Amino acid sequence: MPVGFAIHRRTRAASPAMVEAFRALPVANVSDCMSRMAAGGPRLRPMHKGSVLAGPALTVKTRPGDNLMIHKSIQLAKPGDVIVVDGGGDLTNALIGELMASSMIKAGLAGIVLNGAIRDAGWIAAHDFPVYAAGVTHRGPYKDGPGEINCTVALDGMVIEPGDLILGDEDGLVCVPFADLDEVLKATQAKQAAEQVQMANILAGTHDPAWVDASLRRLGCSGLD
Repeated sequence: MPVGFAIHRRTRAASPAMVEAFRALPVANVSDCMSRMAAGGPRLRPMHKGSVLAGPALTVKTRPGDNLMIHKSIQLAKPGDVIVVDGGGDLTNALIGELMASSMIKAGLAGIVLNGAIRDAGWIAAHDFPVYAAGVTHRGPYKDGPGEINCTVALDGMVIEPGDLILGDEDGLVCVPFADLDEVLKATQAKQAAEQVQMANILAGTHDPAWVDASLRRLGCSGLD
C-alpha cells in the first residue's frame, strides 16, 4: 500500500448528545477553557450564510489542488459528520463548489472545513450549510490523488484526530479532542453561566472593574492613584 494514499477506519466519534451540548456554546468560550491553545487559524472563515458548525470530524489529507479523496469522504461520511480537509492551505485550485456542497447537504452532513479554497462562493454564501475555507478561486480541482481519509491532520497547528468534535461560528473554528469532551464541556458551561451574570451586572450598572487596577498594581504599573 503506498504511503500517503489510503483510507483508514474511524474508531470513535463525538456522540450526537455531546455535539448538541457544544452547539449552544460560543467558540470563544470553548477556546478560553482550552487555555487559548487551540485554533484553526484566522484564515479559515465562514463562507456560508450563517449557522453554527458542530459535529465529529471525518478527516481528509489531500494533495494541494486535488479533491479525489474529498469525493470519497462524502461517500464514507455519516449524517452529522464534519469533513475536515487539510489541503496544505493552497489557494490555487478550488477543492469544492456548489455541486459537492449539494452532495453533502443531501447526505445530511454537518459541514466542511477546508484548509484550501472554494468556488461558487455566491451560492455557498446564500445557503446555511456550514463551509469554512481559506479563500476563493474559480480554478477547479484535479482528481488524481494521492491523499488519506481518517488520518491525523493539523490546521495552523490545531491537531485533529478522526472523531474529535469540530465547532465553528463567526469567530472561527476549534477542535475539542475526543478524550477531553466531558471536561471541556463542563468548564465551558460554567464559564458561560458566569458570563451571563457578568453581562447582567454590566446592564444593571453594578459591574465592579476593580480587578483592572489590582492587576496593574500586581504587574508594577506606575502612575496609579
